[in-house]
Amino acid sequence: MKRKLGALEKVDADLSYKADFSSQYSQYESQKEIFMQAPDSATDAGIISFRDLIDFISHVADCYPTLVIQFPEDLIRLLNLHHEHLGSDLREKVVGSLVLLRRKDIIDSPRSVYGNRGKEDVADPAGSRLLQTLFPLLISTHSKSLRTLLYRKCLSDLRTSNAKSTNHRLNRTFQTVLSNLLTSDRSSSKGLWAVKITRELWKRQIWTDTKAVEIMKEACLAENEKIVVGGVRFFLGGDKEREEFEDESSDEEVDMVKIKHQIGINKKSKKKARLLENAVATVKRKERKKKQPHPLNFSAFHLLRDPQGFAETLFSKHLQNSKSRLNLEQKLLVLQLISRLVGLHKLTVLSFYSYFIKYLTPRQPFVTSFLASLAQATHTLVPPDILEPLIQKIANEFVSEAAAAEVASAGLNAIREICVRQPLAMNDTLLQDLVMYRKSKDKGVTMAAKGLLGLYREAAPDMLKKRDRGKEAAMGLRAGTRKEQRFGEESVGQIEGLELLERWKEEEKQKKLQARDAEALDGEEKFSDHEDEDSDDWEVDEDSDSDSGGWQNVSSDDEGKEIDVLDRRPSKRARRDAPTPAESERGSENEGEDDEVQDSKDEDDDSENDDNEEKLDDTLQKAAAIAADQISSLATTRILTPADLAKLQELRLAAKIDASLPSSHRKHRVSSQQTTKGNRHIDDPLTAAEIEGLASLSKDNKTTKEERVAAAKAGKDEKDQVRKSTTAKRKERKREQGKSTTNKDKARKKNFLMTLGKAKGKQKKSLVERGKVLKAHKERAGRGGRRGNK
Repeated sequence: MKRKLGALEKVDADLSYKADFSSQYSQYESQKEIFMQAPDSATDAGIISFRDLIDFISHVADCYPTLVIQFPEDLIRLLNLHHEHLGSDLREKVVGSLVLLRRKDIIDSPRSVYGNRGKEDVADPAGSRLLQTLFPLLISTHSKSLRTLLYRKCLSDLRTSNAKSTNHRLNRTFQTVLSNLLTSDRSSSKGLWAVKITRELWKRQIWTDTKAVEIMKEACLAENEKIVVGGVRFFLGGDKEREEFEDESSDEEVDMVKIKHQIGINKKSKKKARLLENAVATVKRKERKKKQPHPLNFSAFHLLRDPQGFAETLFSKHLQNSKSRLNLEQKLLVLQLISRLVGLHKLTVLSFYSYFIKYLTPRQPFVTSFLASLAQATHTLVPPDILEPLIQKIANEFVSEAAAAEVASAGLNAIREICVRQPLAMNDTLLQDLVMYRKSKDKGVTMAAKGLLGLYREAAPDMLKKRDRGKEAAMGLRAGTRKEQRFGEESVGQIEGLELLERWKEEEKQKKLQARDAEALDGEEKFSDHEDEDSDDWEVDEDSDSDSGGWQNVSSDDEGKEIDVLDRRPSKRARRDAPTPAESERGSENEGEDDEVQDSKDEDDDSENDDNEEKLDDTLQKAAAIAADQISSLATTRILTPADLAKLQELRLAAKIDASLPSSHRKHRVSSQQTTKGNRHIDDPLTAAEIEGLASLSKDNKTTKEERVAAAKAGKDEKDQVRKSTTAKRKERKREQGKSTTNKDKARKKNFLMTLGKAKGKQKKSLVERGKVLKAHKERAGRGGRRGNK
């Protein structure tokens, strides 16, 4: 049978094999008729023979297309009528044969529909005939093994159909089938297969259109709990799954050097040759994939057609409805989805915020997730009057002297996240009370309060007390650059971090100009060294400049005063009382002169203070006007290159790191917009871990025994890794790379009984023989070993 099968696959069908195939096919038809009449009474030998005939005909069906016209229809009819009575082996063979016929283009080809009857050659108008057969069985059968097999084959057929190019016709047809399956009966559990198939194809980037998102939207609105949870989890984590799957597929690397080395050393075989061919094909495929343009993978949230109606329907059907059968964890997932929709699209669902009131207590399970959902649902278009009672509730329940440290830290972090998105929701009295918690003894509470203080120093410093505003905020209020944001006001949209790139380009330009001036100055000095001129004239000029008080003109003096006022602004009397190191070195020689200067300063102290304040106000107003008028023109004046975009990403990362450092350690000042938004991408969710913040610092002494043991073992493994010698590390690295060891290392691991003969032989050697061995060893070492490697 196998020899005949191999011969039929290699050569075209001719008269010598056609008779044999006809006899085999007639035998198949007779066994099929017997099996169709009484499938339950079939013997084991008859089932095995029938299965082998199906396998044989499906493999050679493409060689005899006129004889096997009815063969696919027979298999489909057999599977539809008797799939519950078929044995697992026969059932799997029938499904596998249908898939094989689909790959050979026998099922969906024009001749499979019309044969050779002279009709027009058109493909199956309804898409894949295989999917039409397998999918109804998938949603109707009760056999778990058959469902798993059919689900895997359906996915495989869809992936094969979209491998070379996107099969839009098949995708639209099958998506319509899945959508009708969900909407026809919302309480049925059959729609779960639509959720699984859509989520898997979305992860593999086969379906990335709005139709797939609409299918999952209908799943979220179903009445079956499993279907609802599957649809909600798709929106909350489907994009992350797709990114992780893409990273995993890109991480699979093929070591061509290792494969070629193994093939060259080991015994040559067809299996090794096929391995090399597959590796070369994989490398070429990855190279082609790198050159292709990156697909635009939009998030599922951005592909929704009606996010406002979707959010309102979800809220009214699953949260407000008292007859909803969802438990607390499932309702929390729906709540997170609605909050993501409201915050991302800036929707208006005012009744949604009052739903949180009963859950904002420290004793509520998953309370940090509720706080994170409330913060996510907040945006600049939410009226402050709706958010203010919620913030007051959080402050009363969580932030108090009697509350635990982790509870107070979570409450302060939640209030900060809400106020980041809507600063107008806070009032002056409550803010000044919450800011006082920065003096708490617990580090988590202190950091949370300082985060709230830093936020309002940027967003609304006038709500803070004067001593809490800080130097920059106070100067900004006086200059008019720090203004409170009005309700509904939006900032001018531009590329995030573009001002950082423009500033970096300006700095690089200044560095190049300075380097060019330095080179020109060096050239002039070299040229002047060759000239025989008297250098005394230069010395006289230096002396005259120092005597005449060079570098001290009026404009630079005024600028120095303004800079001094901007930095510290001490009073004239304080500067007079604090002597500089230069004045202390002068000693008593300039006492008379200093007294005269001090008397003159005392007389004009009030007038100079008034003048300096007027100059400061003028300077700050000019700076504010310049800052207000200055808009980055980099995006409108030039096209950003890939190098510019890479540098822009690097500068954004550096700005985030600087923003996380204390103010005394920052190298660059980030803009107020970045600091206010918390450097979070608009599509990134807010998690419960971020609400908890540094609460774990308060629980250092409350770790369990298992956690302490695990931490000790992790530290021990790291220490053992550090203590390893260089030779041990080299051996481990070779073993990981799959490389061979030396003969000396292999001899150490050899079985003891295998070394007895050699050891006995060494003991019987005389001194003369040992001397000859050592002499030969020395000669070999001199010429580079046995192979003569020098």
